[in-house]
Amino acid sequence: MTTAQMIERAASMRTEAAMLSCESRNCALAAIADELEVGIPVILKANAADIEAARDKISPVMLDRLRLTDDRVRAMAQGVRAVAGLPDPVGEELFKRVRPDGLTIKKVSVPLGVVAIIYESRPNVTSDAAALCLKSGNVCILRTGREAHASAAAIVSAMRKGLKSAGLSEDLINFVEDTSREGANQLMAARGYVDLLIPRGGAGLINSCLQNAKVPVIETGTGICHIYVDEAADIPMALSIVENAKCSRPSVCNAAEVCLVHSAIAAKFLPELYSVLVERRAENKVQLRLDGGAYAVLGDRPCCVRAGEGDFDREFLDYILAVKVVDDMAGAVKHIAAHSTRHSDCIVTRDAKAAVAFAAMVDSAAVYVNASTRFTDGGEFGLGCEMGISTQKLHARGPMGLRELTSYKYIVTGKGNIR
Repeated sequence: MTTAQMIERAASMRTEAAMLSCESRNCALAAIADELEVGIPVILKANAADIEAARDKISPVMLDRLRLTDDRVRAMAQGVRAVAGLPDPVGEELFKRVRPDGLTIKKVSVPLGVVAIIYESRPNVTSDAAALCLKSGNVCILRTGREAHASAAAIVSAMRKGLKSAGLSEDLINFVEDTSREGANQLMAARGYVDLLIPRGGAGLINSCLQNAKVPVIETGTGICHIYVDEAADIPMALSIVENAKCSRPSVCNAAEVCLVHSAIAAKFLPELYSVLVERRAENKVQLRLDGGAYAVLGDRPCCVRAGEGDFDREFLDYILAVKVVDDMAGAVKHIAAHSTRHSDCIVTRDAKAAVAFAAMVDSAAVYVNASTRFTDGGEFGLGCEMGISTQKLHARGPMGLRELTSYKYIVTGKGNIR
């Protein structure tokens, strides 16, 4: 079957998907979770092939992002069950109004229809996206990159078995076999068939979709996340937050890429930051790319280099952190406005007024006060899992869960009313 035929088939499933009862959707999700666990040996074998093919072609942290384990697949299954346990997002009465002429107007949530997801080397996105689409009454089309293709295909096979065992059509979950650019282009051009396209990956993928798609696109993913350490910061807290945001999993979009430090505490804070990120780490030491002010404090130490052109506009997705000294909070906010991707940005401070001002002025999907940016995640926000992190403002912003996969319609009831 060609990609075009598969897209057409998916579109033909819109009504069937929208008419499924919540009970049917939840039963199917439970069956999908069971099949994921049953299919662990097959999924891990496929993933091992992907890992071997990608070895020496991508960085170690990106290779870890691609890797599946028994525990990671079981966590995927548990994520599907968590989605099944969430309230039904379909058919919710958003408001009801009775007009003076007797018309009753209800605004009701409805599925979007066909949701296509183009993503890169994170196999777990396959099950997260499919589960959220199914729960919200949508048909999904999944298209992954070459690096994760075998893994994703095995996951999709297990999920389609789950649909079949639950008595539903396997065509509610669809997979693009074509990993060439043409396969992605066909999704981007599928007006009338694809109701929403969600690119989830690096800046190159997202920009390609934004520039070329003829279907609606939600911009997600790219995260140049900042942590601003204010002059009133609790320094041990700031060190802990920066280390977690940078090092707990540097290959994800909510990892910190930039640390801004108030000039009043730079001489004290930066050597301690160096100790935490470099000296105390036996492996995966963080390379610090320093602006002039930070370099004046730390100098030419191991793992310290002068920041180059573009280093404050780069999503490193690695053990690399750009560091800049700013004169005050206004300078930090100005820098973030110029360089942030509006994903997640943080202030560490004990000054309540500074915290309120920072939160008001920074225009990002998630703004943190004294907490790691790593919490920008559907699971951590109580959404079960996520389709991605939207960095735009229309319809969806931040972690995209079930509600963001619905639209709404008006149901107007009268008694022969005419205008």
